[in-house]
Amino acid sequence: MKASDNYLFLQTGTAREALTMLNIIAIPNVAIFIVNEFKTLVGSLTDGDIRRGLLAGKNIDESVTSFMNTTSKYFKHGQDNFEQTIEFKKLGIRFIPLVNNQLQIVDIIDLDKLKSILPIDAIIMAGGKGERLKPLTDTVPKPMLLVGNEPIIMRNINRLSTYGVTNFHIAVRHMANQIIDGVTAQNKNEVQLNFITETVPLGTIGAIKLIENFSNEVILLMNSDLLTNIDFNDFYTKFIASGADMQVATVPYYVDVPYAVMNINENDQVLSFSEKPRYVYYSNAGIYIFKKSLIDLIPPNIEFDATNFMEVVIGNNKKLNSYPLLSYWLDIGRIDDFYKAQEDVKHLSF
Repeated sequence: MKASDNYLFLQTGTAREALTMLNIIAIPNVAIFIVNEFKTLVGSLTDGDIRRGLLAGKNIDESVTSFMNTTSKYFKHGQDNFEQTIEFKKLGIRFIPLVNNQLQIVDIIDLDKLKSILPIDAIIMAGGKGERLKPLTDTVPKPMLLVGNEPIIMRNINRLSTYGVTNFHIAVRHMANQIIDGVTAQNKNEVQLNFITETVPLGTIGAIKLIENFSNEVILLMNSDLLTNIDFNDFYTKFIASGADMQVATVPYYVDVPYAVMNINENDQVLSFSEKPRYVYYSNAGIYIFKKSLIDLIPPNIEFDATNFMEVVIGNNKKLNSYPLLSYWLDIGRIDDFYKAQEDVKHLSF
């Protein structure tokens, strides 16, 4: 029996039996979902519904159908439920049934455990050798290196799953079987995993051309070796609101000049100067979100990096936006970064 079945109650039962079930669940303001023998949703019920029915003169041993709410809220499987998630969270609703086209319940979504339900496919790039992390990567692929008590790639998969992401495509090459076996074994959230194995190096984005099917029109791509607590919900909403075709997360890089910097014209005249200025540049953070249609711009079967992709996007007059990261971000590319991550993760909130 699935855990979600604990919240389903047959319409043939009585209100008394339903109240007993609610008492066993013992979660404040919880609803149970009334179904027929085919698990088709016919209504919902809270203890408040039962109280109101009793006050209206109904008998506790009557059919539960005379007490239930027949306008139940639900998510449709395979549809964009992003806006509904925001609405339901504002209303303080915790449990929402996920139904198919026949209104049969396929799962119960616990909104207390989800930050959002983003309508995206996620691609995790995990094919690199991790040469700069030797000897740590002599026998362990870089994505499977532990940060704290969890492989770095699983940190990213599990965090994305808290935003309701369920479709993952993972590009592997170096020590591919170790990554496939390790990620599959640790897939406790039971997200859908599609592994893409590169037979030749395809760069930091080229493997996307090997993916045959996507479930959504928006794609999020990120490197597997990033430790970050980026707000993926904000990342997505800023992308949609901007009307951009692609958005790249960027991190600030500061350059402090220890001397006064002169502003000089073509005649060597000093027009102004800044005393020990600080300049801010924004660097690529290795996290991208873009419309699925842009994949047509990626050439097949050649090494192609995300930087090449952004150049092609700009060259085709598509809108590419920057998303400055204000949250924690670390690229675990070197030994020093790896040991820094071990300390930082003790104090970070994810």
